Amino acid sequence: FIDTILEPLIRKFPELRIVLEHVTTSQAVDFVSERHETAPGKIGATITAHHLMINRTDIFRGGIRPHLYCLPIAKREKHRLALRKAAISGAGPFFLGTDTAPHGVSAKQSACGCAGVFSAPVAIQAYTQVFDEENALDRLEDFASRNGPKFYGLPKNNKTLTLTRSETIMPEKISVQGGDDILPFLTEEGVIWNMDL
Repeated sequence: FIDTILEPLIRKFPELRIVLEHVTTSQAVDFVSERHETAPGKIGATITAHHLMINRTDIFRGGIRPHLYCLPIAKREKHRLALRKAAISGAGPFFLGTDTAPHGVSAKQSACGCAGVFSAPVAIQAYTQVFDEENALDRLEDFASRNGPKFYGLPKNNKTLTLTRSETIMPEKISVQGGDDILPFLTEEGVIWNMDL
């Protein structure tokens, strides 16, 4: 895609701002980083919380775990580590993009299961956990709140939220009125950060 579609598109429209949504490979990270150096503000990339926390092996650990199946699919560990490095760098072209998908249990646990991870209930806590594990909490605000608006030329949100380090027990499921249950991301693992509301 990068060689056959993206590079020609960039050459044809050099002023076009492009965002690679939910990058999953080290090649994409390298491409965005290199392009940002030569043409700052023209290319960016979002990174999901779940792609920072899981690799493709996790989808099959202990049997098939359909609630970790997403598109783009999680890749090998080397790619997850490259995503983490990019996210915690604080660099301008990388910013938060949750790609949360609230598919019901019956849609996920079927012969042709829906792709997507339901991360909305724990997204900011998961990102915070990753930045904490990487000793980069001082760069979380850039990734989560500054880089995206700057790339899009939007004002920075002046509201704040407070996260405290305390284990949060996730509900095993979320019941949806008139529908199926939804299993949130990190239900089994829990999170070590809590958002004060």
